[in-house]
Amino acid sequence: MNIAMNTEKKTYKHYLTSIICMVVLIILDQITKLCAIKNLKNQSPYIIIKNVFQLEYLENRGAAFGLFQNQRVFFFASVILITIIVVLFYYRVPMEQRYLPLRICAVCIMAGAWGNCIDRIRLNYVVDFFYFKLIDFPIFNVADIYVTVSTIALAILICFYYKEEDFERILHR
Repeated sequence: MNIAMNTEKKTYKHYLTSIICMVVLIILDQITKLCAIKNLKNQSPYIIIKNVFQLEYLENRGAAFGLFQNQRVFFFASVILITIIVVLFYYRVPMEQRYLPLRICAVCIMAGAWGNCIDRIRLNYVVDFFYFKLIDFPIFNVADIYVTVSTIALAILICFYYKEEDFERILHR
């Protein structure tokens, strides 16, 4: 009985820690966007490295790379779907050190999705401001970084770190 209570307490702490981390990441994203609005809106781009990288204000009414312009219902439905999938996934992932990278990726993906969703709810657009001019990469924000880096990390983990037995444990839990 005592072991079950300890396990339950650890699981609760993992969930609570994940929620707190997600909220902190969302707050950091929102702070950077508020700074971009305050300092970059209606201003010339702030050049960090000439012809390479700059801070440039953009109101993005679409998704990544400007796709799906003004499709608010699609974005809200996507965030709800992502939330459901990540919560179910997080619930199924064993609370062991080996699976910590998967849980971190899940938290970051959720933080990024909700960081941009908050902008859409609050402003009807997403604030973007990082621009790699050298490669003319689409302007992006901190929430986009969370999602992109986590998705790449997840792909690498799935391809090179986790084995078939690891996925069996998740699927048959």
